[in-house]
Amino acid sequence: MAPKKNPLKLNKLQLKTLTILQELAESDLAGPGEAEGEIKISQIPQPHQDHFHIGNAVVFTRDATGLTNRGAWAALDRKGLIRTGVFPFTVTLTADGLAYDTGLADEILHQTDH
Repeated sequence: MAPKKNPLKLNKLQLKTLTILQELAESDLAGPGEAEGEIKISQIPQPHQDHFHIGNAVVFTRDATGLTNRGAWAALDRKGLIRTGVFPFTVTLTADGLAYDTGLADEILHQTDH
C-alpha cells in the first residue's frame, strides 16, 4: 500500500510554510541542528518586490505568508516537524520535517538562474 498523502493533515498554509523551510534547509542560511538529522535555519530572506530568492528558487511572497504566522509555526511544532526558536528568525527542522512530502515544491518554488 502506498504511503498516505499528507498523513498529518496539514492545511495549505502549513504545507507551503514547510515546503519553504525545507528549501531553506538546503541553503546557506541553514546549518546543523542540535540533534542528529536536524537543520537549523537562522534567518528568513527578506522579500524584494513580490518575491524572494532561496538559492536558485524564487518564492512569491503570496506563498510565504506562513513564515511570519505564529499559528503556522505552532502547528508545525505541535506535529513534530519543526522546533521553534526566536519567531520568526530561527527554526529547526526535525528529521521528520525534512522528510515530509508536502507535494508543493514544484508549485511554489520557481526555479531560475538569475
